[in-house]
Amino acid sequence: MSELHFGPTKTHQDRTILLPPFLRDRLSEHLAAHVERNTVALVFTSSTGQPLRNSNWRNRVWRPACEESGMPEGLRPHDLRHTAASLLVSAGANVKAVQRHLGHATATQTLDRYTHLFTEDLEAVAERLEEVWRSQIASSARPGTDLRVLTLKA
Repeated sequence: MSELHFGPTKTHQDRTILLPPFLRDRLSEHLAAHVERNTVALVFTSSTGQPLRNSNWRNRVWRPACEESGMPEGLRPHDLRHTAASLLVSAGANVKAVQRHLGHATATQTLDRYTHLFTEDLEAVAERLEEVWRSQIASSARPGTDLRVLTLKA
């Protein structure tokens, strides 16, 4: 059996995570029902109140939850972190805020490791270029001008 470790984070840096209200409310309900009022109490424990062990938790909780919710086979808990970071950036979240949320030293680390370029992002870029192109045509169009020809002036 592996040894449990309780101590500082991997980077030895404290960080505060702000939760959206829906999650904060659910976590508050869980804590009130299942966790004694103790500043060093564990948030999630086994049915006997002991610390969760990864192997048992993965087999008894994670895999059945993934199967029941239709998640892809082989999904890992860390994949949720990756997905959350990618969705935050895709939704327009400030990259520096996402960096702090994840506890990264730099925004570059966040962008390189946890974000994807979604197909929708590429489509949005193409649509925006189309809008810019059309606005340039409209502003440069004069009676008798061939709209298929665009002259951009510096």
